[in-house]
Amino acid sequence: MPLETQKRRLPMDSYAESHRVRRARTRNPWICSGLIFCVTVSAVLVLLTIVYSYRSLQIDPQGCRTPSMRPTYIKLVGFDSEHTRFASNLGKWSDFLVQIKGVPVLFLPGNAGSYRQGRSLASEASLYFHEVLQYHQERLQTGVRSLDFFMADFNEDMAAFHGQTLLDQAEYVNDALAYILSLYHDPRRPGRDPDLPDPTSVILIGHSMGGIVARTVLTMSNYQTNSVNTIITMSTPHARPPVSFDSDLVHTYKQINNYWREAYSQKWANNNPLWHVTLISIAGGGGDAIVPSDYTSLSSLVPKTHGFTVFTTTIPNVWTGMDHLSIAWCDSFRKVIVRSLFDLVDVRRSSQTKQRADRMKPTTLLTLGDDTKVIQRQGERLTLRGFGRRKVPESHLMPIPPRGGVPGKKFTLLTDQKLDAAETNRKLEVLFCSDFPLRAGQSATLLSLNLDLSGDSSGSIRLVCKSAVEDIISLPASTPSSKFAFDNVPSFSYLQYDLEDLTDYQFVAVVDKAENRHRGWLHAEFSDSSDSVIPTRVGLGRLLSAGLNVMLPAGRPMVTEIKVPALHSSLLAYKMHIESKDCGKELFKPMVRQYISNPHESKYFVNVKDAEINLHGIAPFMPPHLRDNAATAGLSFQLWSDGSCNAPLQLSLKVDVLGSMGKLTMRYRTVFAAFPLLVVALVLRQQFKVYDQTGVFISFMQALDLSIRSSIPLLFLGLTFLASSLATSKNAVSRGASLPTRSNSTESIIDFSKNDLLLGSQDAFFWFLVPLFGIISIGTCVIVNYVAMILIHALGAIRAVLMSRKAYVKHDDRGNLSIFWTLSTKNRIINTAVLLLFVATIIPYQFAYVVACVVQLATCVQASWHARETRSTSHSSFYNYAHSIFILMLWILPVNVLVLIVWAHNLAVHWLTPFSSNHNVFSILPFILLVETLTCGTMVPRITTHLRHITYLLFFFLAAYSAIYGVTYAYLLHHITNLVTVWLVGIHFFAGGFLFHSLSRVLYGTDSALNGTPRPRGHTKKLP
Repeated sequence: MPLETQKRRLPMDSYAESHRVRRARTRNPWICSGLIFCVTVSAVLVLLTIVYSYRSLQIDPQGCRTPSMRPTYIKLVGFDSEHTRFASNLGKWSDFLVQIKGVPVLFLPGNAGSYRQGRSLASEASLYFHEVLQYHQERLQTGVRSLDFFMADFNEDMAAFHGQTLLDQAEYVNDALAYILSLYHDPRRPGRDPDLPDPTSVILIGHSMGGIVARTVLTMSNYQTNSVNTIITMSTPHARPPVSFDSDLVHTYKQINNYWREAYSQKWANNNPLWHVTLISIAGGGGDAIVPSDYTSLSSLVPKTHGFTVFTTTIPNVWTGMDHLSIAWCDSFRKVIVRSLFDLVDVRRSSQTKQRADRMKPTTLLTLGDDTKVIQRQGERLTLRGFGRRKVPESHLMPIPPRGGVPGKKFTLLTDQKLDAAETNRKLEVLFCSDFPLRAGQSATLLSLNLDLSGDSSGSIRLVCKSAVEDIISLPASTPSSKFAFDNVPSFSYLQYDLEDLTDYQFVAVVDKAENRHRGWLHAEFSDSSDSVIPTRVGLGRLLSAGLNVMLPAGRPMVTEIKVPALHSSLLAYKMHIESKDCGKELFKPMVRQYISNPHESKYFVNVKDAEINLHGIAPFMPPHLRDNAATAGLSFQLWSDGSCNAPLQLSLKVDVLGSMGKLTMRYRTVFAAFPLLVVALVLRQQFKVYDQTGVFISFMQALDLSIRSSIPLLFLGLTFLASSLATSKNAVSRGASLPTRSNSTESIIDFSKNDLLLGSQDAFFWFLVPLFGIISIGTCVIVNYVAMILIHALGAIRAVLMSRKAYVKHDDRGNLSIFWTLSTKNRIINTAVLLLFVATIIPYQFAYVVACVVQLATCVQASWHARETRSTSHSSFYNYAHSIFILMLWILPVNVLVLIVWAHNLAVHWLTPFSSNHNVFSILPFILLVETLTCGTMVPRITTHLRHITYLLFFFLAAYSAIYGVTYAYLLHHITNLVTVWLVGIHFFAGGFLFHSLSRVLYGTDSALNGTPRPRGHTKKLP
């Protein structure tokens, strides 16, 4: 093909005098235009703002207390190579295990995690059983026993970076499950009741990636059916992989999630292999700086009947956010988890877990006299200040409004007294009562307590009642001294019922059973939904401009709910301000609960005046719900306020723009690796366009300046329109899918990958993120480019010092300078072949890529020195070319370095299991050939025909893919760049005649060019 070829010897400069100024500008790669400077400064300011916002603003308070313990670990040496092929690399430990006689629980650590992280749960389980439960005969009779904690030792493997490691761990866990169950079948182990059935399943608790390993266990070929039926995960990224740099990890995630979705989409239980499996995902919230808590959602994987996601800020008596590590040891959280585990177990069943426990309904008979009953008027609120005034039980009756009145009524009660079922000597009791005898059709099974209010009087009032203790909700205390919801103070007790739930009763009875006077309060009332529920119709645009202001009247209900459907995005944060009058008569201070139903996230703000609001709602790149018609209701606020002051209360809400910028960090961290590659690809495209036209390969900065004025803004403009259209089409499809259908076909047409494109946003409101990330990417590329040049020149200065002083270059002979003569072509071919052989057998290709980057850096150092010494346009062009290739390789380096870290870790722990998917020679061969070609000082030939458009098209394809799919499938960035490298190598070898020239040197030992021109002579030195 007709190509203009530059030989291995770079030709002399022959440009006219009129272009000397332009050439000087071209040869100086440090020059930065005013436009680039402005864009870079803007990018730096935006980046600093994002970092400041992420580290300092909208930070959820954390109140975890560090527990103390003295764990004992016993290594199970019997779990050897006879049971698993990983016995020499992985291990299994048991904590507090002297006799195996309880319920088996296996703890799985996360990425680079230690088995010792399970000691917190194990120690609490042991203490709680031996100090509390073993003396509780009723609990023991229901099948409660101690928990036998086993912990898997993964040698701190990094499963978050490598899919094969994840699969190996899952296979190992299945082998461990079989071994654990076999221990309970061994008659030689004393301690277990022989009348109890042998366990057939193990409870799995996974931290971080350990939760993914637990889910993967059920998909493996060596999984023993029904050996797992309960999985509890903590800070586990279920919906998406934490990073997408490894193809095996992305594919493994896809296979696991598809398996779970397909299982739960079956119509009949017999066709669902996961029918008996319960999965609970617990997230730490915004304090988790490693795994975005949005990724812990199960809404796209598991129906509500088999699992859910809950945040630690929602869990009663925890009410605090947690970081990625503290969720494994937080004292208040571990107590709740351990008690939940004991509520699940039942050793009387082979599965070791029970079905839904039947509620225990205690029967009690109370007799109260006439002078100890107070009946409120219909619609009157009940407020008690202090208890035990009469030193005998006193009953307060609130008539339940009849049905058929105003719809939407509800009953609410709030008190600072303890009302839970565990309290044996309760000083306050709440009952729902009905007339005695019962009316026709009324169920006697619901009523279990007889209340006699007649005493000895002739006016007989007899009620049959049911205790409300089982429906008590704990709320954080909100007093004048309260600061955080997790303060170590007694909590409030709260009851709420819809009027429809109380149709079988006529009264609410509040019984003061205190025998001595003590402080306390209670407030109860019936309210209408028209007064207690305030829907808002405000969009994000209005929130940005004017905010939201709600005025609550003086006679407001105790609990007011404000629904804001427009607040559903995880990318926005808000500020709330509450202004109320303080008169000193309040029972409690205002308290706000922000909540979203899917996932279950609640946050409490006590003694609130100002609050920072952020949520985990609709997040970028998240797959849709398993039931796609499950529309989000947005964010809601529940406000508890005391109207004793008879004064209005004002609530205002506005968008926190500065605080919202920090939310981009966790949701879009991969964008900062993908989008800059778009800029680099367009810069290289511009460099080749100028080179093919003029023969001068301009510098990276000059090409960036030209691209900013042409291709880069056009591409980002197109991507902006694409992002808006994708969000609009997704919303239209979602509305169509939410329409009622006659079959269950909706589930089969859900596209779980529809949010994988571009920025993954489902809201057209965020169109501005594309140009924003574009500015950041340009600035990042400029900074990285200058850092690379500083490194190159620093190494060049060191090289110059180490060079022999006898070597010199005459500046009057600036052309025809050979760049590398350190190794012969034959030696380079041998070295390349040996490296490729190692890649195919021992080392992953990622290691060879790092070597190629180092060699390319050395090439840039050599080329930079020669360009400065000779001041030749030809050598400047070659340096600019080598430098731009190095920048391109540098941006691909993060895709490869994580797998390399896993490989190095495995070597450190003497695990020589090969990476079967990382020995593809063709994934690195083009890079090696291109780098080796550049070490010879060979400039890429110019293409003057229409074939040059292939070069431009390939770079444009790389740029477009980086933006559209680079975040979700980042591992493909290496392979697409590899494809571009194949084309460049083809130009070098076949267009420039380099292949035949090299073969000639190898076979005949001649350095002549294809046309027989002898090597020119001049005052040059050979570089060492």
